[in-house]
Amino acid sequence: MWQVFYADWQMECCGTPFSVGEEVSWPLLLMDAEDVLGGGWDEPLGTLAAPVAQEREAAGALRLVRAADGLVAAVPEDTAAADGRRRGLLCVERHSDRWAETTGRVRAVRLVHQVWAPVSPGSRTHVPVPGGRWLEDVYRCPRWFGEGRSGVLVDLDVYGAAPPGP
Repeated sequence: MWQVFYADWQMECCGTPFSVGEEVSWPLLLMDAEDVLGGGWDEPLGTLAAPVAQEREAAGALRLVRAADGLVAAVPEDTAAADGRRRGLLCVERHSDRWAETTGRVRAVRLVHQVWAPVSPGSRTHVPVPGGRWLEDVYRCPRWFGEGRSGVLVDLDVYGAAPPGP
């Protein structure tokens, strides 16, 4: 079971809403959790222990991790710890190179509420407020999110690998 963040703008632009129990297939990117909504993601971080493979795609070479359970995720250049593991937040990425998608069944959907504040008084630029995030259990991912809703956190049951032999 993996937790995956699906950003509001990704869904609103190119996504298809889904519900608990549905099968989905998404291209995933392992992001540094501090780069997603201002950081502070402790619980949903994933750790990938599989080796990175350089794969050729139409747009060039990609760095992909293929876990034993069928999870496929693109990884940035320098995400490996000394032990070779990569830790971060798995995110749906629909606006980059095309790579293999991860298929799984949605087991839970939580709407991510995020408080935003201007960087300075009167500024039109807003940033996430540390500690200003909470989750709301929902049955279906919305198509449109609205103010203060920044995406969904999904429990994804991945089953793309063949079952272990006898």
